This record gives sequence, C-alpha cells and structure tokens, in this order.
Amino acid sequence: MNDLSLNKKELEEKGFTTIERIFTVQEIDAMLQIITEVDSTKSNFRKTDDLFAIRQVLKEIPQLCSVIFTKRLLATIRHMIGDSYFVVKSIFFDKPGASNWFVSYHQDLTISVDKKIPIEGFGPWSVKQDQFAVQPPLYILESNITIRIHLDHTDENNGALRVIPKSHRKGIYRPETINWNKEKEEVCPVGKGGVMFMRPLLLHASSKTTNHLQRRVLHIELSKQELPEPLQWSERLMLF
Repeated sequence: MNDLSLNKKELEEKGFTTIERIFTVQEIDAMLQIITEVDSTKSNFRKTDDLFAIRQVLKEIPQLCSVIFTKRLLATIRHMIGDSYFVVKSIFFDKPGASNWFVSYHQDLTISVDKKIPIEGFGPWSVKQDQFAVQPPLYILESNITIRIHLDHTDENNGALRVIPKSHRKGIYRPETINWNKEKEEVCPVGKGGVMFMRPLLLHASSKTTNHLQRRVLHIELSKQELPEPLQWSERLMLF
C-alpha cells in the first residue's frame, strides 16, 4: 500500500483527500455488473432523465458488500481513520452523460435513522422515500466520514465535486453566508477506481455535465457514534 500519511494529514486539515487506484478496473466492472442486474422498480430506486439513485444501496443489493469492502479498501480506511467506524448510509448515484442535474453548495447535515422519536438535540426531521432523516448534534456530524467510490473518471466536466477547503471546521456554515473574498473553491477530480474521503460538514457542490460522460459514484457514510436509545441508525454495517 502507498504511504497515506499525506492523505491523512490533508483530510484532517482540509476536510477531504483523494486516493487513486483503490480498486482495479475489474473490481469496478464487477460492482457495475451487480448494480445493472437488480430490479430498479423498488421504492428506494429513483430514476429520472438527469439522475439514477439507489438509497440504502447496500441493503438493497447486499451482494455488493463483498466486492466493495476489499482488503485494500478496509486497510485504507483503517489507516486513514482507524477501525472503530461502521457504515451508516449508502447511496449509488448515476449522473448520465446528458444530465443537467447539479447540486449547489451545501453541507450534509442529516443522518438516516430507523424512526422518528423526539430527542433533545435532534432536529429538524424530514422523510425521503419513506426514510427518516434528522439533523443530529454537531459532535456526530464532526466525527462522521464519507467515502465516495468513483466508478467512472470524474473531472470538472462531468460533475466532480467542488469544495471549500477547511469549511468543515466552521460548524454549521450556511451557503448564503459564504464570503468569497476569503474562501477559495477547489475542484476534486477522481479517476475510475479512486476514492475521495471527506467530512460531511465540508461545503461541497456539483456542476452540470458538459462533456456527455457518465458519472457514477458509491457514496458511503461512516460513523463511530452510538445514538441515544431507542434511536438507531437505519443502516448499520460493521467493517472490522
């Protein structure tokens, strides 16, 4: 394995880092083959002209797990953030080559839980495709990590993330208050088989596709935090 000390430092300081060639072309093709063979008519599957998404993809397609969580990926996760993290959310995104879909600057402020229960510090609540989402206390968001597995080469022309480095250190940071005289945007290209690690509180955005190339990503959120009972994570998959 490559020396990941610089990536680990970059993740801590800037809120994100990219590690190329975590997966081989054959491993990526195996993931895509599994995804294309499933029944896409279920409620957790969202399909439009601009976007195809599968929420709780590891629940919907459990056979993906053995292909995704290779020894190499698990060793990378362990080196970057330790072995106390577990999966709490998984989504597959497919932005077609002709997509005009874009996402403006935002932070990922909600977590997915199994039920709606009034608990101090948790709220507001929302429901997406029959799944409960809630904004948790800040300490949970600050400790969580997202990994984005790129199933296609992605650059500024087909929806690579644009981020504001170090914005994850500023708590809840409303996009409308961004001071562009002080902040600097950075584009995060990732090759096919590469993985981007990022903090959910990092301000990030995604542009429209302009080169007619597809962009498919597996978005997996990790946490090491237990929720106050009786609240539970809606997805929970142990890694170690």
